[in-house]
Amino acid sequence: MNDLIKQAREVLETEAQGILELLPKLDDRFVQAVEEVYACKGRVVVSGIGKSGIIGRKIMATLNSTGTPALFLHPVEAMHGDLGMVSSRDIALILSNSGETEELKAMITSLRNMGVRIIALVGNMDSTLACSSDICIDVGVAREACPLGLAPTTSTTAVLAMGDALSVALISKRKFSRTEFRKYHPGGALGRRLSIQVKEIMLSGDRMPAVLSGVSLMDAAKEIDRLNLGVVLVLDRQEDLQGIVTDGDLRRAVLRMENFQNVRVEDIMTPDPVYVHEDVQALEALDLMEQKGITCLVIRNTERRFKGMVHLHDLLGRGEFRFTHI
Repeated sequence: MNDLIKQAREVLETEAQGILELLPKLDDRFVQAVEEVYACKGRVVVSGIGKSGIIGRKIMATLNSTGTPALFLHPVEAMHGDLGMVSSRDIALILSNSGETEELKAMITSLRNMGVRIIALVGNMDSTLACSSDICIDVGVAREACPLGLAPTTSTTAVLAMGDALSVALISKRKFSRTEFRKYHPGGALGRRLSIQVKEIMLSGDRMPAVLSGVSLMDAAKEIDRLNLGVVLVLDRQEDLQGIVTDGDLRRAVLRMENFQNVRVEDIMTPDPVYVHEDVQALEALDLMEQKGITCLVIRNTERRFKGMVHLHDLLGRGEFRFTHI
Protein backbone atom coordinates (compact mmCIF):
# COMPACT_ATOMS: atom_id res chain seq x y z
CA MET A 1 0.00 0.00 0.00
CA ASN A 2 1.25 3.49 -0.82
CA ASP A 3 2.64 5.18 2.31
CA LEU A 4 0.43 8.23 1.82
CA ILE A 5 -2.69 6.10 1.51
CA LYS A 6 -1.64 4.16 4.59
CA GLN A 7 -1.19 7.34 6.58
CA ALA A 8 -4.52 8.74 5.39
CA ARG A 9 -6.28 5.51 6.42
CA GLU A 10 -4.71 5.76 9.86
CA VAL A 11 -5.96 9.32 10.24
CA LEU A 12 -9.50 8.38 9.27
CA GLU A 13 -9.49 5.32 11.52
CA THR A 14 -8.17 7.33 14.47
CA GLU A 15 -10.77 10.06 14.03
CA ALA A 16 -13.58 7.55 13.53
CA GLN A 17 -12.53 5.77 16.71
CA GLY A 18 -12.49 9.10 18.53
CA ILE A 19 -16.13 9.68 17.59
CA LEU A 20 -17.14 6.16 18.60
CA GLU A 21 -15.54 6.67 21.99
CA LEU A 22 -18.03 9.48 22.63
CA LEU A 23 -20.96 7.05 22.70
CA PRO A 24 -20.44 5.84 26.30
CA LYS A 25 -20.11 9.47 27.39
CA LEU A 26 -23.67 10.35 26.37
CA ASP A 27 -25.64 10.57 29.60
CA ASP A 28 -28.13 12.73 31.49
CA ARG A 29 -25.89 15.76 31.01
CA PHE A 30 -26.46 15.64 27.26
CA VAL A 31 -30.22 15.35 27.79
CA GLN A 32 -30.11 18.29 30.20
CA ALA A 33 -28.16 20.36 27.65
CA VAL A 34 -30.77 19.70 24.97
CA GLU A 35 -33.61 20.57 27.35
CA GLU A 36 -31.98 23.83 28.46
CA VAL A 37 -31.19 24.99 24.92
CA TYR A 38 -34.73 24.11 23.87
CA ALA A 39 -36.17 26.13 26.77
CA CYS A 40 -33.81 29.07 26.23
CA LYS A 41 -35.69 32.33 25.57
CA GLY A 42 -32.65 34.00 24.04
CA ARG A 43 -29.88 32.71 21.80
CA VAL A 44 -27.13 30.13 22.03
CA VAL A 45 -23.85 32.02 22.36
CA VAL A 46 -21.21 29.71 20.86
CA SER A 47 -17.59 30.44 21.72
CA GLY A 48 -14.13 28.94 21.35
CA ILE A 49 -10.69 30.03 20.29
CA GLY A 50 -8.31 28.72 17.62
CA LYS A 51 -9.49 25.50 15.96
CA SER A 52 -12.29 25.20 18.54
CA GLY A 53 -13.53 28.58 17.39
CA ILE A 54 -13.68 27.41 13.79
CA ILE A 55 -15.67 24.36 14.85
CA GLY A 56 -17.87 26.63 16.95
CA ARG A 57 -18.78 28.73 13.92
CA LYS A 58 -19.92 25.60 12.10
CA ILE A 59 -22.04 24.48 15.07
CA MET A 60 -23.53 27.99 15.26
CA ALA A 61 -24.44 27.83 11.57
CA THR A 62 -26.11 24.43 11.97
CA LEU A 63 -28.14 25.63 14.96
CA ASN A 64 -29.30 28.75 13.12
CA SER A 65 -30.34 26.83 10.02
CA THR A 66 -32.39 24.32 12.00
CA GLY A 67 -34.45 26.60 14.20
CA THR A 68 -32.18 27.40 17.16
CA PRO A 69 -31.07 31.07 17.14
CA ALA A 70 -27.32 31.29 17.75
CA LEU A 71 -24.38 33.67 17.46
CA PHE A 72 -20.62 33.26 17.64
CA LEU A 73 -18.72 35.24 20.27
CA HIS A 74 -14.93 35.41 19.98
CA PRO A 75 -13.46 35.26 23.52
CA VAL A 76 -10.99 38.10 22.90
CA GLU A 77 -13.53 40.39 21.22
CA ALA A 78 -15.95 39.57 24.03
CA MET A 79 -13.62 41.29 26.50
CA HIS A 80 -13.42 44.38 24.30
CA GLY A 81 -17.09 45.18 23.94
CA ASP A 82 -18.76 42.25 22.19
CA LEU A 83 -20.24 41.03 25.47
CA GLY A 84 -22.84 43.69 24.73
CA MET A 85 -24.41 41.17 22.32
CA VAL A 86 -25.18 38.82 25.21
CA SER A 87 -28.11 38.96 27.63
CA SER A 88 -29.09 36.96 30.69
CA ARG A 89 -31.74 35.24 28.55
CA ASP A 90 -29.01 33.58 26.45
CA ILE A 91 -27.17 30.34 27.10
CA ALA A 92 -23.46 29.87 26.33
CA LEU A 93 -22.00 26.86 24.53
CA ILE A 94 -18.24 26.95 25.04
CA LEU A 95 -15.81 24.63 23.25
CA SER A 96 -12.30 23.78 24.39
CA ASN A 97 -10.08 20.72 24.42
CA SER A 98 -7.92 21.74 27.37
CA GLY A 99 -10.49 23.85 29.17
CA GLU A 100 -7.68 26.08 30.41
CA THR A 101 -7.40 28.74 27.69
CA GLU A 102 -6.79 32.08 29.42
CA GLU A 103 -9.04 34.04 27.06
CA LEU A 104 -11.93 31.70 27.86
CA LYS A 105 -11.41 31.96 31.61
CA ALA A 106 -11.85 35.73 31.54
CA MET A 107 -14.97 35.47 29.41
CA ILE A 108 -16.49 32.78 31.61
CA THR A 109 -16.22 35.04 34.66
CA SER A 110 -18.02 37.83 32.82
CA LEU A 111 -20.77 35.49 31.56
CA ARG A 112 -21.26 34.21 35.09
CA ASN A 113 -21.62 37.76 36.40
CA MET A 114 -24.30 38.36 33.74
CA GLY A 115 -26.30 35.33 34.87
CA VAL A 116 -25.70 33.35 31.68
CA ARG A 117 -25.80 29.58 32.07
CA ILE A 118 -22.87 27.73 30.51
CA ILE A 119 -22.72 24.44 28.64
CA ALA A 120 -19.20 23.18 27.94
CA LEU A 121 -17.96 20.70 25.37
CA VAL A 122 -14.55 20.01 26.84
CA GLY A 123 -11.78 17.44 26.55
CA ASN A 124 -10.55 17.78 30.14
CA MET A 125 -13.22 17.15 32.75
CA ASP A 126 -10.96 18.44 35.55
CA SER A 127 -10.32 21.77 33.85
CA THR A 128 -11.35 25.27 34.87
CA LEU A 129 -13.97 25.36 32.12
CA ALA A 130 -15.45 22.04 33.21
CA CYS A 131 -15.65 23.13 36.83
CA SER A 132 -17.11 26.54 35.93
CA SER A 133 -19.90 25.19 33.71
CA ASP A 134 -23.48 24.40 34.62
CA ILE A 135 -23.44 21.41 32.24
CA CYS A 136 -20.24 19.77 31.09
CA ILE A 137 -20.15 17.22 28.26
CA ASP A 138 -16.99 15.14 27.89
CA VAL A 139 -15.56 15.18 24.35
CA GLY A 140 -12.08 14.01 25.28
CA VAL A 141 -10.24 11.67 22.89
CA ALA A 142 -7.47 9.16 23.47
CA ARG A 143 -5.11 10.64 20.92
CA GLU A 144 -4.85 13.05 18.02
CA ALA A 145 -4.54 11.79 14.46
CA CYS A 146 -1.56 14.13 14.03
CA PRO A 147 1.61 11.95 14.25
CA LEU A 148 3.21 14.61 16.47
CA GLY A 149 0.20 14.59 18.78
CA LEU A 150 0.09 18.39 18.54
CA ALA A 151 -2.29 19.56 15.79
CA PRO A 152 -5.97 19.43 16.83
CA THR A 153 -7.42 16.68 14.61
CA THR A 154 -9.33 13.94 16.41
CA SER A 155 -10.24 16.36 19.20
CA THR A 156 -11.86 18.91 16.87
CA THR A 157 -13.65 16.14 14.95
CA ALA A 158 -15.10 14.88 18.23
CA VAL A 159 -16.35 18.35 19.20
CA LEU A 160 -17.90 18.83 15.77
CA ALA A 161 -19.67 15.45 16.00
CA MET A 162 -21.02 16.23 19.47
CA GLY A 163 -22.22 19.61 18.21
CA ASP A 164 -24.04 17.85 15.39
CA ALA A 165 -25.58 15.42 17.88
CA LEU A 166 -26.84 18.36 19.95
CA SER A 167 -28.23 20.13 16.87
CA VAL A 168 -30.02 17.04 15.53
CA ALA A 169 -31.51 16.28 18.95
CA LEU A 170 -32.91 19.82 18.95
CA ILE A 171 -34.37 19.28 15.47
CA SER A 172 -36.34 16.34 16.85
CA LYS A 173 -37.26 18.20 20.03
CA ARG A 174 -38.62 21.15 18.04
CA LYS A 175 -40.31 18.90 15.46
CA PHE A 176 -38.53 21.05 12.87
CA SER A 177 -40.23 20.44 9.51
CA ARG A 178 -39.14 20.62 5.88
CA THR A 179 -41.30 23.72 5.54
CA GLU A 180 -39.24 25.48 8.20
CA PHE A 181 -36.04 24.14 6.64
CA ARG A 182 -37.04 25.74 3.36
CA LYS A 183 -37.81 29.03 5.13
CA TYR A 184 -34.23 29.18 6.39
CA HIS A 185 -32.75 27.95 3.06
CA PRO A 186 -34.40 30.07 0.34
CA GLY A 187 -31.34 29.95 -1.91
CA GLY A 188 -29.47 27.18 -3.68
CA ALA A 189 -30.61 24.39 -5.97
CA LEU A 190 -32.86 22.74 -3.41
CA GLY A 191 -34.50 26.04 -2.51
CA ARG A 192 -35.24 26.77 -6.15
CA ARG A 193 -36.55 23.25 -6.68
CA LEU A 194 -39.01 23.52 -3.80
CA SER A 195 -40.21 26.96 -4.95
CA ILE A 196 -41.64 25.81 -8.28
CA GLN A 197 -45.27 24.85 -8.78
CA VAL A 198 -46.17 21.17 -8.82
CA LYS A 199 -47.68 21.43 -12.29
CA GLU A 200 -44.15 22.06 -13.60
CA ILE A 201 -42.93 18.65 -12.41
CA MET A 202 -46.09 16.54 -12.25
CA LEU A 203 -46.41 13.28 -14.15
CA SER A 204 -49.09 12.82 -16.79
CA GLY A 205 -49.76 10.71 -19.88
CA ASP A 206 -47.41 7.75 -20.34
CA ARG A 207 -45.11 9.01 -17.58
CA MET A 208 -47.88 8.42 -15.05
CA PRO A 209 -48.79 4.90 -13.81
CA ALA A 210 -52.48 4.41 -14.58
CA VAL A 211 -54.98 1.65 -15.37
CA LEU A 212 -58.65 1.60 -16.31
CA SER A 213 -61.17 0.60 -13.68
CA GLY A 214 -62.21 -3.05 -14.01
CA VAL A 215 -58.71 -4.45 -14.66
CA SER A 216 -57.26 -7.24 -12.54
CA LEU A 217 -54.78 -6.85 -9.70
CA MET A 218 -52.17 -8.50 -11.94
CA ASP A 219 -52.59 -5.71 -14.50
CA ALA A 220 -52.30 -3.13 -11.74
CA ALA A 221 -49.12 -4.81 -10.46
CA LYS A 222 -47.58 -4.74 -13.94
CA GLU A 223 -48.31 -1.03 -14.27
CA ILE A 224 -46.78 -0.31 -10.87
CA ASP A 225 -43.71 -2.26 -11.93
CA ARG A 226 -43.48 -0.36 -15.24
CA LEU A 227 -42.55 2.95 -13.63
CA ASN A 228 -41.53 1.69 -10.20
CA LEU A 229 -43.28 4.47 -8.28
CA GLY A 230 -45.13 2.22 -5.84
CA VAL A 231 -48.59 3.39 -6.91
CA VAL A 232 -51.05 3.21 -9.79
CA LEU A 233 -53.96 5.53 -10.50
CA VAL A 234 -57.35 4.09 -11.46
CA LEU A 235 -59.14 6.03 -14.23
CA ASP A 236 -62.43 5.64 -16.03
CA ARG A 237 -62.70 5.74 -19.83
CA GLN A 238 -63.09 9.54 -19.76
CA GLU A 239 -59.75 9.63 -17.87
CA ASP A 240 -61.37 10.89 -14.71
CA LEU A 241 -59.72 9.71 -11.53
CA GLN A 242 -61.54 6.95 -9.64
CA GLY A 243 -58.95 6.09 -7.02
CA ILE A 244 -55.42 4.99 -6.24
CA VAL A 245 -53.79 1.63 -5.46
CA THR A 246 -50.42 1.31 -3.74
CA ASP A 247 -48.06 -1.64 -3.76
CA GLY A 248 -48.99 -2.03 -0.09
CA ASP A 249 -52.65 -2.38 -1.06
CA LEU A 250 -51.66 -5.16 -3.49
CA ARG A 251 -49.59 -7.03 -0.90
CA ARG A 252 -52.38 -6.92 1.65
CA ALA A 253 -54.91 -8.11 -0.93
CA VAL A 254 -52.72 -11.08 -1.88
CA LEU A 255 -52.28 -12.03 1.79
CA ARG A 256 -55.93 -11.83 2.80
CA MET A 257 -57.76 -13.05 -0.32
CA GLU A 258 -57.76 -16.66 -1.52
CA ASN A 259 -59.00 -15.87 -5.05
CA PHE A 260 -57.25 -12.56 -5.54
CA GLN A 261 -56.92 -13.36 -9.28
CA ASN A 262 -60.61 -12.47 -9.60
CA VAL A 263 -60.36 -9.21 -7.67
CA ARG A 264 -60.61 -5.93 -9.58
CA VAL A 265 -58.63 -2.80 -8.79
CA GLU A 266 -61.71 -0.88 -7.64
CA ASP A 267 -62.22 -3.49 -4.91
CA ILE A 268 -59.04 -2.42 -3.11
CA MET A 269 -58.39 1.16 -4.29
CA THR A 270 -58.62 4.26 -2.14
CA PRO A 271 -61.41 6.22 -3.86
CA ASP A 272 -60.55 9.71 -2.61
CA PRO A 273 -56.75 10.09 -2.55
CA VAL A 274 -54.97 13.10 -1.08
CA TYR A 275 -54.55 15.85 -3.65
CA VAL A 276 -53.16 19.35 -4.10
CA HIS A 277 -53.95 22.14 -6.52
CA GLU A 278 -51.69 22.36 -9.55
CA ASP A 279 -50.48 25.85 -8.61
CA VAL A 280 -49.16 25.04 -5.12
CA GLN A 281 -45.41 25.11 -4.52
CA ALA A 282 -43.44 21.89 -4.39
CA LEU A 283 -42.55 22.81 -0.80
CA GLU A 284 -46.21 22.75 0.23
CA ALA A 285 -46.72 19.40 -1.48
CA LEU A 286 -43.63 18.01 0.26
CA ASP A 287 -44.90 19.17 3.64
CA LEU A 288 -48.31 17.57 3.02
CA MET A 289 -46.61 14.28 2.13
CA GLU A 290 -44.70 14.44 5.39
CA GLN A 291 -47.88 15.11 7.38
CA LYS A 292 -49.78 12.26 5.73
CA GLY A 293 -46.86 9.81 5.58
CA ILE A 294 -47.28 9.27 1.83
CA THR A 295 -44.99 9.45 -1.21
CA CYS A 296 -47.31 10.76 -3.93
CA LEU A 297 -50.10 13.26 -4.43
CA VAL A 298 -52.85 13.64 -7.01
CA ILE A 299 -52.87 17.00 -8.83
CA ARG A 300 -56.15 18.78 -9.60
CA ASN A 301 -57.01 22.15 -11.17
CA THR A 302 -59.33 24.83 -9.82
CA GLU A 303 -62.38 22.85 -11.01
CA ARG A 304 -61.01 19.80 -9.14
CA ARG A 305 -60.42 18.10 -12.47
CA PHE A 306 -57.70 15.49 -12.40
CA LYS A 307 -54.48 16.67 -14.04
CA GLY A 308 -51.76 14.22 -13.00
CA MET A 309 -49.68 13.17 -10.03
CA VAL A 310 -46.43 14.07 -8.32
CA HIS A 311 -44.06 11.71 -6.53
CA LEU A 312 -41.63 12.47 -3.73
CA HIS A 313 -38.73 11.73 -6.09
CA ASP A 314 -39.94 14.39 -8.49
CA LEU A 315 -40.17 16.99 -5.74
CA LEU A 316 -36.58 16.32 -4.72
CA GLY A 317 -35.18 16.00 -8.23
CA ARG A 318 -34.83 12.20 -8.47
CA GLY A 319 -31.45 11.80 -6.81
CA GLU A 320 -30.24 15.40 -7.11
CA PHE A 321 -30.91 16.09 -3.43
CA ARG A 322 -30.89 13.96 -0.31
CA PHE A 323 -32.30 14.55 3.15
CA THR A 324 -30.79 12.79 6.17
CA HIS A 325 -33.62 12.79 8.85
CA ILE A 326 -34.27 16.62 9.18
